[in-house]
Amino acid sequence: MGTGARGAGGRTGGTRVAAARTVDGRVRVDTAGGLLACRRLPDEDGTVRVALVATEALLLAGDDVRITVDVGADVALEVVEVTGTVAYDMQGGSAAWAVDVRVGAGGRLVWDALPFVVATGARVHRTATLDLAEGACAVLRETFVLGRTHEAGGHLTTTTRAHLADRPLLVETLVVDPAAWADPAVLGGNRCLDTVTVLGARLDGDDLPGPCDVPGRDVLQLDRPGTLVRSVGTDAHTGDLCEVVTRARRAASGGRPPARVG
Repeated sequence: MGTGARGAGGRTGGTRVAAARTVDGRVRVDTAGGLLACRRLPDEDGTVRVALVATEALLLAGDDVRITVDVGADVALEVVEVTGTVAYDMQGGSAAWAVDVRVGAGGRLVWDALPFVVATGARVHRTATLDLAEGACAVLRETFVLGRTHEAGGHLTTTTRAHLADRPLLVETLVVDPAAWADPAVLGGNRCLDTVTVLGARLDGDDLPGPCDVPGRDVLQLDRPGTLVRSVGTDAHTGDLCEVVTRARRAASGGRPPARVG
C-alpha cells in the first residue's frame, strides 16, 4: 500500500453528502468535497450511490477529516469508498476522523468501507455519531488493519455513538494497537478487525447462517434493533464479512420496493 508518506499534514476538510426527496417524489443529492471528494455513481435498484475519493494522501499528522451524511425520509443511500485509507507514521503527532450521520424516517444508509490501515507510528482518533429516526436503518462496515506488511502497527481509538428514535442504541469505544494485538481478549495475535454494524434492524435466522461456527467470528445482538458481527484475522481477507453485508442490505430494506430517484 505504498511507502510511508510524510507531509505537512494539519489539513482540515469537511465532506458532505445529503440526499432528500423533493415534492415531486424524486431524490435530490447535494455534495460538498473536502479531503475526500464526492462522485455521483449510477443508481442501483432505487438506491442513490455516492463515491468518496481521496484528493490527497491520507492520513498525515494533524489531519482532521470530517464527513457528514444526511439521508432524508424514505431515501436509500449507499456510500462507496474507491480506495482504502492508510494512516501513516505521524512522528509523535496525531490525526482525527469524524463521521456524523443522520437518517430520516424510513431512510436507509449502507456504507461498506474499505480497509483502514494504521501504520507503525500513526495515532488516530475516529468518532462516528449516528442519529436514526423511527423506521430508519444503517449498515456500516469497518475493517481495521494493524500495520502494513511486517509492521507492528500504530494506535487507533474509535468511538461509535448511535441513537434510534431519540433513544440510545449503541455506545462503544475500541482501542486497536500493538497491546490489543497481543491481548487474547481483543485481537489474540491477529492484526485485522472486521465489523459489520446493523442499526435499526436485526440480523437473525436466515440472515446469519451459523456465524458463530466460523472461527474468530462473534455476533452481538443489541438490546434494541441492532446487530454487530465481528471477525478477527491475520489479514483483511481472513474472516471476510462480505456475505454478512449482503444479508444486512436485505434486512435493512425490509422488503420495501425501490424508490424513484433522479
